[in-house]
Amino acid sequence: MCKPRLAVFKFASCDGCQLSLLDAEDHLLAVADAVEIVYFPEATSHMEEGPYDIALVEGSITTPHDAERIQQIRKDARFLMTIGACATAGGIQALRNWADKDEFMQAVYATPEYIQVLETSTPIAEHVQVDFELRGCPINQYQLIEVIRSLLAGQTPRTPRHSVCLDCKRRGTVCVTVAQGTACLGPVTQSGCHALCPSYNRGCYGCFGPALQANLVSLSAQMEREGASKAEIAHKLKNFNAYAPAFRTESTRLVQLEGDQRR
Repeated sequence: MCKPRLAVFKFASCDGCQLSLLDAEDHLLAVADAVEIVYFPEATSHMEEGPYDIALVEGSITTPHDAERIQQIRKDARFLMTIGACATAGGIQALRNWADKDEFMQAVYATPEYIQVLETSTPIAEHVQVDFELRGCPINQYQLIEVIRSLLAGQTPRTPRHSVCLDCKRRGTVCVTVAQGTACLGPVTQSGCHALCPSYNRGCYGCFGPALQANLVSLSAQMEREGASKAEIAHKLKNFNAYAPAFRTESTRLVQLEGDQRR
C-alpha cells in the first residue's frame, strides 16, 4: 500500500514549531515510517509537488505572495492542519496589526521600498479552510505526533481543551496568584504545556491561546482588584496569541476603557 504523503510548509514564523517536530526524535521516526515525507525544507532538500494527504502549516500570512501560496497548498492538501500560534492566531508579529506598518518598515529596513507586505499578520484560517488547529508557542510535540497518529488510524484528532488552571491542580502546583499575587493567564489559557510557567513560580503567558469559553472580562476585573491597570492587563494579552479573537476583543476593550478614563 502507498504511504500517506506528508508535507510541512513554513510562512512567517520563527521555525520553532517545525523544530519541535524534529526534536521529537524517536517518536518522529515511528511516524516517519508510516508516512512518506515529501516536502519538509527544514529537514530535507528533497521536495516533491502535491497532491498531499496531510499538510502541516507553520506561520502567518504577511505578504501578497503568502496569500497566493496558501491557496495553492489548500488545493493540493486533502487534510490541512495549522501548527503553532503564528498559524492559528497570527503570532507575535500580529502586534503590528495595532500599529503603523510603514513606520515599522522604515525603522527595520534600509530600503523599505523593495519590501512588499500586507497591512496585517493573519492566521491561516482567515484565508483558507483549516481542518485542524494545533496551538502553542511552540506546539507540544507529543500532541502533534498523537494527532498525526490519529489521522493515520482514521480517527478524529483530539487535544485538551481545558485551561492551564486544571493542569496546576492535577500536578499539585500551588496557585501563583493565590499564594504570591502573581498575575497569571492560566484561568483563560488552553492547556498544552502542563502548566510549565506556574511550576517555576511564574504566571502563565497564554502561549496556547484562549481556552474554551474563557471569561476574559472576569479575569481582567480580578487583576484590576489586585492592582493592575487596564493598560497592563491589555499588555499581557498582547503576546504570542494577541490576535486570537478572545484575547484581541478583551485587550481592545481594556485599551478603549483606559482611553475613556483619561479623557
